[in-house]
Amino acid sequence: MNQRRWIRDIQLGIKNLRLHKMRSFLTMLGVVFGVGSVIAMLAVGEGASKEALEQIKRLGSHNIILTAMKPAEEQSSQNVTVRMSIYGILYEDEERIKQSIAAVKRTVPVKVVIRQGRLRDKTMDLRVVGTTPDWFDLVRRPSVAGRMLRSKDELERRNVVVLTEHGARRLLATEATVGEALRIGGQYFEVIGIVQSESGMAGSIQTPDKETDAYIPISVARERFGDYFIQETSGSRTREKVELHQMIVEVEDVEDVEASAKAIEAMLQRFHKKVDYQISVPLALLRQAEATKRTFNIVLGAIAGISLLVGGIGIMNIMLASVTERTREIGIRRAIGAKRKQIVRQFLIETVVLSMVGGMVGIGVGVFIPWLVTRFADMPTVVTAFSMILSLGISMSVGIIFGLYPAIRASRLDPIEALRHE
Repeated sequence: MNQRRWIRDIQLGIKNLRLHKMRSFLTMLGVVFGVGSVIAMLAVGEGASKEALEQIKRLGSHNIILTAMKPAEEQSSQNVTVRMSIYGILYEDEERIKQSIAAVKRTVPVKVVIRQGRLRDKTMDLRVVGTTPDWFDLVRRPSVAGRMLRSKDELERRNVVVLTEHGARRLLATEATVGEALRIGGQYFEVIGIVQSESGMAGSIQTPDKETDAYIPISVARERFGDYFIQETSGSRTREKVELHQMIVEVEDVEDVEASAKAIEAMLQRFHKKVDYQISVPLALLRQAEATKRTFNIVLGAIAGISLLVGGIGIMNIMLASVTERTREIGIRRAIGAKRKQIVRQFLIETVVLSMVGGMVGIGVGVFIPWLVTRFADMPTVVTAFSMILSLGISMSVGIIFGLYPAIRASRLDPIEALRHE
C-alpha cells in the first residue's frame, strides 16, 4: 500500500512539474550550473596538479638531487674580460657523502657539456650527459630501442651513447637507430640505445633530463671533455671549472630522506666557501604539492558550492510561489482526507526530482567543459568519479533542504482558509 502511495505521489509530482515546463527548467538551471561548475573546477584543479605530482614521483621519493649553481655575485660581475669561475659539486663531495652519511644507498654523478652532434648531413646541438648506469634506475625513463649504459662501458671507457627519442628522430630520421656512429664534438660514439624523455619542471625541481640529451659513461666524459669550459659572450670570455653539474643521492629508507638532506647541506656548507649548489628533495616537494592540491580543491569546491547554494535558493523561491499558487488544491486535498505528511511528501518529491534531474544534466555539463578545456586550451583535466557522486549527492541534498520549508508551509495551511483562496 505504501509503495503504491509513493508511486502515485511521484507520478503526481512529475505531472505538476510538466504542467509548468519553462518554470521547472529555469528552476533546474541553478542546480545544473552548480553541479557542472563543481565537477569542471575540480577536474581542472586535479589535472593541473596531477602532471606536476607525477613528475615529482618519477624523480623518486628516496632521492636527493644536488645541482651545481653559479654564485649570484659571479653572474652579475661583468668587469673582467677574461676570468676563471670555479663552482659546483666536487668529486670529493661524492666521496664524503658516501663515507659520512650511513643512510645513503648510492650516488649518481652527472657531468653535462653542450656539443654538436653530427650524423652525415644532419646536425644538432646535444646536451651530452656523462653519468653511470645507475642513472637509468633512479630517473626512470622507458627504453625505446637497444640497451642502457652498463658498468663495462664505464670501466672500459667505451665511446657509446644512449640518445633520447627526440634526438634520435632528428638525427636518425630514416636510418637504423642502434649501431650508427654519431660524431659528438671531435669524437665518434656508437649509438647503443634510445630512451623516452620527459623534460620540464616538476615544481621547483629541474628534471634531470632534456629532449636533446645524449648519455655517455662519466669516465668517458671526464677523459674526452675534462672539467674546464669556455663561454664567450659579447665583450667577455669566461672560463669555468665544474667537476660535477649534478648528483643524485639515493637514500635506503624514505624516513631518512629529509634528515640526510640536512646532513648533506651541513657538509657542503663546511667544505664550500660559497653557495654554488642547490639541494632539492622530491619527497618534501611532493608533500607540499599534495597539501597545496588539497587546499586548492577545497577552495574550488567551496566556490562551486556557492553556485549550488544559489540554485537551492532558487528552488525554494519557486516552490514557495508554487505553494501560494496551489493553495486551493492543497485545501481540497486536505478536505478529502490527505494528511500533512502526504502534502509534505508531494512537495518534497517535486523538489528532489527537480534537483536530481538538474544534477544529472549538470554532470553532463561538468564532463563536457573539461573536455573542451583539454581539446582547445591543451590543459590536462581529470574528471573523477568522486566529484560526480559528490555533486549529485549535494544537488539532491539541496533539493531536500531547500524544499523542506515550502513543503512544511504547504502542509500547515488551514483547509477552510485554503478552500476560500481564489
